[in-house]
Amino acid sequence: MISIKRILVIAGFSLLIVCLGIAAFTTWYTVDESEQAVMITLGEVEEGISEPGLHFKWPWPIQHVEVLSKETFSLQFGYEENADGDVKDFPKETKMITGDENIVLADMVVQWKITEPGKYLFNSENPQEILTDATSASLRSIIGSSKIDDALTSGKVEIETQVHELLSSLIEKYDIGVSILAVKLQDVDLPNDEVRKAFTNVTDARETMNTKINEAKKYKNKRTEEAKGEKDALMSKAQGDKTARIENSRGDVAKFNAVYSEYAKAKAITEKRLILETIEDVLPNAQIYIMKDNGDTMKYFPLNGATQPVPPVNEEGSVKNGQ
Repeated sequence: MISIKRILVIAGFSLLIVCLGIAAFTTWYTVDESEQAVMITLGEVEEGISEPGLHFKWPWPIQHVEVLSKETFSLQFGYEENADGDVKDFPKETKMITGDENIVLADMVVQWKITEPGKYLFNSENPQEILTDATSASLRSIIGSSKIDDALTSGKVEIETQVHELLSSLIEKYDIGVSILAVKLQDVDLPNDEVRKAFTNVTDARETMNTKINEAKKYKNKRTEEAKGEKDALMSKAQGDKTARIENSRGDVAKFNAVYSEYAKAKAITEKRLILETIEDVLPNAQIYIMKDNGDTMKYFPLNGATQPVPPVNEEGSVKNGQ
């Protein structure tokens, strides 16, 4: 029979082999480039390890390591897409009321990553569930203060920004060791076909109204520019007329001054010349006879441009005809 001493020796040797085996397999660990590790010493969480490669530690149960991913995760809120691309919707999760008391269905994707592994492991029992609830609360809060037009059309970017800010603040308060990278509304739709059709009609009417308004503004701007052009042309023409009249007036003044200067030198001759020029202007086809005091007819200068002389007439004929 085997003695008790031998049994104890065998048991002790077996225990030593087990301890050595545990030490051999639990005193080292590796961290990949896409991973991060948390060292736990006697139940106390130490600083995380993110440097890739081979690392050593005390054997279990003194120290053990929890390895987590550094990749970016996507939370699909309101739907689920499998590896084959099939999408399953959850309308009960996404049905919410807008600020103007309309019902919409809103799906969202939240991109997040683990930034504090220790808090992610031990500050909450299920951090992903907390993240999902916080996403639902944030989205419902922002949609509840937005109009349906903003949620369905041009206000999506603003809604995404507000949801991102609110969700980040909630996650920071919960302190679960994750960070929100991005928020993206996947689909915002109306709950049924009848409501969707009515909203489409309203939207089409609004687009038509905006188109007409834009066309009217375009026509207004066109006519305004044309009117400005016409105004500028009239102003330019008026300025030109003003300048021309001023110059003409200056010319008339200069002419008058020249005539007056000559008149001052020889009043009688100037008066006769002015009389003849006036007659020429008033009676352009008249023929002027210049007579001597003795009644003899002299050569005359016709104002219509003729230069031939008129035969002399006797004094009696001239007197008789009143010339």
